[in-house]
This record gives sequence, C-alpha cells and structure tokens, in this order.
Amino acid sequence: MIYFHDIDPIALSLGPVKVHWYGIMYLLGFSSAWFLGRRRIGAGRLPGVDANGFSDLLFYAMLGVVLGGRIGYMLFYATAEFIANPLLLFKVWEGGMSFHGGLLGVLAASWWWSRKHRLHLADTIDFVAPLVPLGLFFGRIGNFIGAELWGKYTQAGWGVIFPSGLPEPLRSLDMATLQAQYATGALDQYARHPSQLYEALLEGVVMFVVLWGWSARPRPRYAVAGLFALMYGCFRFAVEFVRMPDNGLYVAFGWLTRGQILSLPLIVLGLVLLLLSRRAPILQPVLPAGEKA
Repeated sequence: MIYFHDIDPIALSLGPVKVHWYGIMYLLGFSSAWFLGRRRIGAGRLPGVDANGFSDLLFYAMLGVVLGGRIGYMLFYATAEFIANPLLLFKVWEGGMSFHGGLLGVLAASWWWSRKHRLHLADTIDFVAPLVPLGLFFGRIGNFIGAELWGKYTQAGWGVIFPSGLPEPLRSLDMATLQAQYATGALDQYARHPSQLYEALLEGVVMFVVLWGWSARPRPRYAVAGLFALMYGCFRFAVEFVRMPDNGLYVAFGWLTRGQILSLPLIVLGLVLLLLSRRAPILQPVLPAGEKA
C-alpha cells in the first residue's frame, strides 16, 4: 500500500528547545557503537586497549563523524551554498551529512588515536568496522523521518509520497488538503522509492549481520575493513539507481550520480584491502587483565 509521509521531524518540544528525530538517531547510532565496542574490547579484540581506551576512541570517532560528515556534505553536495553562507556548516539539525566525509573524519580520528596508543591503524579500523552499520541504519531512518534523500518515482505498492517531493503547485498545499487528495488516490502517481529504507536495510542490517558474524573469529589484518568498504560501495552504488541524484543532476552518461562516483573508490579500496589481507598477520585476541576465556 502506498504510504503518505507525514512524520514530524521534531520528536519533542520543551519550550524553545526542540529535539529532532535526526539527533536521536545519531544518539542511538553512537550508543549502539559503544555497546558493541565494549563487547569486542571485553573479548580482547583490540589487545592492549581497555574500556577507557575504547571510550577515548569512540569520542574521537564521534567528532570525526560529525565534523567530517558535515564538512563533506557542504563540500561535496552544497558547495555554492557553503561559499555564500559558511555558517550553514553549523546547522547540523537541519540534516545534510555525507557518509564519505564522515568516513574520512573517522579515519583521521582513528589515525590520531592509534598513533597515541602505538597501534597499527589497520587493526583499529578492523575493530571499528563492525560497529558502524547500526549507526548507518539509524542514520538512514533519520533521513526517512526527515523526508530527505528520497528515491525516484515508482508504481510499486510500497512507494511513499513525500510532500516535499511533490511538484508545484501541489507542494504548496497544506497537509490536510494533501491528505484528502491522497485518500482518493490522486497522489499515487507521485509515489517514490523509499531509498532511505533500502539503504537502511542494506548498509545497516545486512552489513551488520555479515560483518559482525564474520569478525566473530580472528581475521587477517585489513580483511574486516576491506569487506566493509566493498559492501558499502556496492550497496550504495546499486541504490543510487533508484535514488534521486543530488541536486537533481547526473554527473555523467545521463545516469552516473555523484554518490556513485564517491562509492567507486570504496569498492576499489575494499578489493585492495582484501588482497592485502591474504598475506597479512592475524591479530589474536588478548583478554583484558582479570578476564577469563
């Protein structure tokens, strides 16, 4: 059944303070990373690092996600707006975060943390990779609630009508009028692929199940990070075919999007890391002091 999107992006209002669903999704993403990371630390999956060390890593990674994601979005997808008004960089609550920018931010944060703790960067990234998909899942749910990054038109029964995606003059109508037209089926032709939910399923659920299960046993260095990069790059590249291109423009060939171009390096990186892992050492778990196998 075609669904009419009418979700308030504000989850809670306390006077002048407004709590957005988008922020709650980020909180859930970081909380899930903390919970899963504590389990991996307890299992000795990052030798020499205790719970306090992991808390520092998570803090740096959070900064990398927020700063890198926001800066990446403004540079990759909203360059002109950013140049015209640099203060847009700080309006995180309005949405607009780039995964690729966030990834670069996390890599930079992990490099800094690994350098301080004298650990191989690849071991840190292999440790972090299985913690990320649930954060991606919550982030895409936030995109759906915020009615952003929707897909192309579809006649599929699970299509979603996004009021912000309607053409003029429909987009200017009040919600009650749109609801009435939706009830008669007059808006069904404007139903779109819920591409945010496709990505939540693939980048979030599928990647988490595969990576968490596969990393449950010690793997060669680079292997977990390589599988993460390869899976994300392939999933994102595929979903872009049913997702509206950023700013409504294709970059090349009448079908290639900016998201696909940014995903190609990840696919290549994933393949390279998996090849390197074939001759790399396997990091064996070392239980923290006081823990029993």
